[in-house]
Amino acid sequence: MKPKRQKRHIAAGIRQLERKDMRQGLWHKHASKKCLRLHSVAKETIAGYLFLVPWLVGFFLFMLGPILASLYLSFTQFDLLSAPQWIGNKNYLGMLQDPRYVNSIRVTLVYVFLSVPLKLAFALCIALLLNKGLRGLGIYRAIYYIPSLLGASVAVAILWRQIFAADGLLSQFLGLLGISDTGGWVARPDRALFTLIILAVWQFGSPMLIFLAGLKQIPQEFHEAAAVDGAGKIRRFFTITLPLLTPLVLFNLILQTIDAFQAFTPAFIVSGGTGGPADATLFYTLYIYQEGFGNLHMGYASAMAWVLLLAIAFFTAVAFLTSRYWVYYQDERD
Repeated sequence: MKPKRQKRHIAAGIRQLERKDMRQGLWHKHASKKCLRLHSVAKETIAGYLFLVPWLVGFFLFMLGPILASLYLSFTQFDLLSAPQWIGNKNYLGMLQDPRYVNSIRVTLVYVFLSVPLKLAFALCIALLLNKGLRGLGIYRAIYYIPSLLGASVAVAILWRQIFAADGLLSQFLGLLGISDTGGWVARPDRALFTLIILAVWQFGSPMLIFLAGLKQIPQEFHEAAAVDGAGKIRRFFTITLPLLTPLVLFNLILQTIDAFQAFTPAFIVSGGTGGPADATLFYTLYIYQEGFGNLHMGYASAMAWVLLLAIAFFTAVAFLTSRYWVYYQDERD
């Protein structure tokens, strides 16, 4: 009996060893697969960072570096020719005593608060017209978008100056109608800024395309149901179309406001870089250019640039914070 019992114990031990070896083999196989997956993820991560290296180098060298340098220079007196000298917050305090700086703020705010609403309203009107199912819609969209591509160029700004000059096309056209236009538009302080506002409104192509895309997404059933209830076109616009477009209105408002605060080329070309006549077109960015590269007050110009950054951030934050009261999202649930 003992030999048989010993054989059974030996066989049981062999089976236990085999099961143990099998479990160890499965564990090693699972561990190897896990290591392969981790190795694959690591390779993909490394590859992703390698692709980001050019952007990261450009960001740190050409964006973050100059931003931090301008922040430091804003507290210094720097003329581009000698080493910067630390003067504390004198550049920021000096802005309040600079009449041209205060005037540049006034001109810029007038430009922003007039050009942005007019541009968005005009863009929405054109989008509503193009949403009527016209033939050759793609051609019309391309034609209306061309001003946005060309509006900020130097060539168009020069053309704009020639149109509104004393002997320009507008004055000649008014002369044919018997209307005398002495001095033109760009040479008169009370009209010069409005020529730049008209130029800004003319560049309505980008918000127009965004509004048109939004109009295409509004279900036609909403308008049909409202029409059955007796709502007219104007009422349907203010109760259906406009509320559903408010997210795009917010988007366009923020983008166009930022773009308006940074406007430079039209004022520089139309005024010849002076901001005239009588500083009527002295945009904030143009005054930064004059102080930094004209008068070599780079420290003062850097301080002005940081104030502009804070102003844009403030208006953007106000737009986002107030959007909860006037922006309607279709997927909201009360």
